[in-house]
Amino acid sequence: MSRRAAPTNAAPAFFTAPPRRQIVDPNESALSRFIREQITAPEKLPGNISIVTGMSVFAAGIFVARTWGDMLVPA
Repeated sequence: MSRRAAPTNAAPAFFTAPPRRQIVDPNESALSRFIREQITAPEKLPGNISIVTGMSVFAAGIFVARTWGDMLVPA
């Protein structure tokens, strides 16, 4: 059985990087650009909030286990 060819109007199957945005300030540092493009960008905010929520729940669980862990284990 032979493989079928892709349709003539098909887009590439691999992920293409989004076009780079124009730099707002040419004197902007790499850290400031990273924060602006990756952390506070509106299209990436839901994912970042999800990551922070997960890390907060994990840290709270460690805090609770270390603080009141002796009450969790019957003596």
